[in-house]
Amino acid sequence: MEARTTNETLLAHVLGETPPSDALSEQILDAAREQFVTFGLRRSTVDDVAKRARVSRVTVYRRIGNKDSLVSACLLREYRRFVMEVDDAVAALPTTEDRLVEGFVAVLGHLREHPLIGGLLRLEPEIMLPFLTLESGPAFLAIRDYLADRLLHASRAEGRPVSDPTPVAELMVRITVSFLLNPVSSFELDDDTQVRAFARCYLVPLLTAAQQTAG
Repeated sequence: MEARTTNETLLAHVLGETPPSDALSEQILDAAREQFVTFGLRRSTVDDVAKRARVSRVTVYRRIGNKDSLVSACLLREYRRFVMEVDDAVAALPTTEDRLVEGFVAVLGHLREHPLIGGLLRLEPEIMLPFLTLESGPAFLAIRDYLADRLLHASRAEGRPVSDPTPVAELMVRITVSFLLNPVSSFELDDDTQVRAFARCYLVPLLTAAQQTAG
């Protein structure tokens, strides 16, 4: 429990602005998520979300903001949730390399199958792309810094040479986003076995090279 609390605190720090967490705001975000997943972004309005949440339109604006703010807040909340899920999934693995590989498998699979992120990318890519590219700067940097912190902590725990893991973390995030946005590739990543093999072959050496540089 203590380790999870520490991770949640760190995640809140690196992701910057904390999304609204009071009961009414969560109710609105739950309604927005359901609305976007069911009808897509193009066909959804603030009024639709307000009706689904059983609050007034003014309340939605005051608590969250306009439609773009609703989408961003929903995505930020999902990022927080799945990063914590990935942390839980890899926490018991014995080595940094194992956690890196299984974390990559979990993240890529989760994003592809996620009803809000993966689902809307398939249905309305032209609308979702800005939220994952041009407008994703803060979230991108936050997740990079969070991964860098996890890699640094793991290296110290294993008594390995310590170097700045930020470049490696950034490459990993960029690779993940690239495969998410454009799955057409010469790499076969159709199942977990193939994704795991890719991570062993191409991602683990990045980490190893950084550790050798530190040494």
